[in-house]
Amino acid sequence: QVHLVESGGGLVQPGGTLRLSCAASGSIFSINAMGWYRQAPGKEREFLAHITSGGSTNYADSVKGRFTISRDSAKNTMYLQMNSLKPEDTAVYYCYVAWLGSPRSPRYWGQGTQVTVSS
Repeated sequence: QVHLVESGGGLVQPGGTLRLSCAASGSIFSINAMGWYRQAPGKEREFLAHITSGGSTNYADSVKGRFTISRDSAKNTMYLQMNSLKPEDTAVYYCYVAWLGSPRSPRYWGQGTQVTVSS
């Protein structure tokens, strides 16, 4: 079993920055891709980014150039650096560990962390 805990969410003004963290338990972290989704009220869950065990990354067009995903294998932690935040980035952000070979297919989810972008 894998346990994921997100942190770093909060209230930020438009144009501001936040860094989300996702702490993972279990050795699965070292071999599986991981990533982030978000879900805004009344909307479907939206893929944001993933990172493979080798460090390859992929981003949704909506966040490309503003968000950066990274992982620290020594700390079993993944990060999402979010810059130039917009009100439409307001959502609950979820990290996940993917099925092997399917980096966009979540196998395990975190509990989510709220991000609110508002003046």
